[in-house]
Amino acid sequence: MLKRKIVRLRDISFINQSSYSKSDKWEYINYLDTGNITENKINEIQQINLEVQKLPSRAKRKVKENSIIYSTVRPNQRHYGLIKNMPENFLVSTGFVVIDIDIDKAIPDYIFYHLTKSDITEQLHGLAEQSVSAYPSIKASDVSNVKIELPDINTQKKIVSILSKIDQKIKINNNINNNLEQQAQAIFTNKLLSLSEVPDDYKKSNLLDIAKYVNGLAMQKHRPHTNDNGLPVLKIKEFRQGFCDNNSDICSSNIKEDYIIHDGDVVFSWSGTLFIGIWCGGTCGLNQHLFKVTSPHYDKWFYYSWTKYHLDRFIAIAADKATTMGHIKREDLIKAEVLIPSKADYQDIGKLLQPIYDLIISNRIEIKKLTILRDTLLPKLLSGELDVSNIDI
Repeated sequence: MLKRKIVRLRDISFINQSSYSKSDKWEYINYLDTGNITENKINEIQQINLEVQKLPSRAKRKVKENSIIYSTVRPNQRHYGLIKNMPENFLVSTGFVVIDIDIDKAIPDYIFYHLTKSDITEQLHGLAEQSVSAYPSIKASDVSNVKIELPDINTQKKIVSILSKIDQKIKINNNINNNLEQQAQAIFTNKLLSLSEVPDDYKKSNLLDIAKYVNGLAMQKHRPHTNDNGLPVLKIKEFRQGFCDNNSDICSSNIKEDYIIHDGDVVFSWSGTLFIGIWCGGTCGLNQHLFKVTSPHYDKWFYYSWTKYHLDRFIAIAADKATTMGHIKREDLIKAEVLIPSKADYQDIGKLLQPIYDLIISNRIEIKKLTILRDTLLPKLLSGELDVSNIDI
């Protein structure tokens, strides 16, 4: 094993180096807050026209290519990323620590991979839970004090090459799925939502007529007993991140099948943050506030597409419940109209849509396997347990 030197992050980086000021006189900004990036995947970048909109108070940190951003709030939620191909006038929240690596000493991608290790996340979250603030948080100094096992530059390049190839395949699959989702939405809209007149052999119905919406259990009442390894619990947090983790609760594996979620099942969050998706994060137990959506009569593409179509209206209904946690009721599902095509048209549309959703599910399961592979290799490569000295790149 090649010798690695132990350094502190502060010894090889610059922390929170640059901030925006009015003297910059940008006409607009592209802004990323802490909640819109998870495990290097950006959900949304807000575009703000400063001539007509106010600059958010936390939109101050400047970043550059290969900056590492790491959220100071609840490190176990993994709101971190490595900036690549950034837009112009890009700012991130002061809720991030911005880390710029001295490239004469280390490769930014290698340091980013090091900071994503589970033991680093646990270490920083442990510090966060000791904070006296209203919620678990860390300081920039906590991040800069992290110890890094640093091999020579050539070894860093080899390790980054191995891990980045896996990440690139994951990214390709995600991009393919985004494209497939758009195709599926376009086909569904064209075939069922853009009709100039409804054919006589079509009929109107509602969501509860075409699918079963089974609410999950209060899983704290269904803990595993002796000799039962149990199942991870699917809550809204897990649903949003797409997987269960070491922080997920565990429930009994002996719950009814109605409350067990498998890869490819449709799940609908009907309370709090409303959204719908096809779960591909492994077998788990369904917690309350989430529906498992199935149907004995209709295919997945049909009830998934119609539920997704009504999602914006459901979100608006939930938002009106200002005095309680936003949610919808079963009566809202009954009021959600559905158009059922003739048997022949239903089969023709299904021939177009079902293969798309089958491929989406297949790609997401492959993403899960690749993620497990990367996360298994990562600590072994960074520690030197796996020798890369004889690998050519």
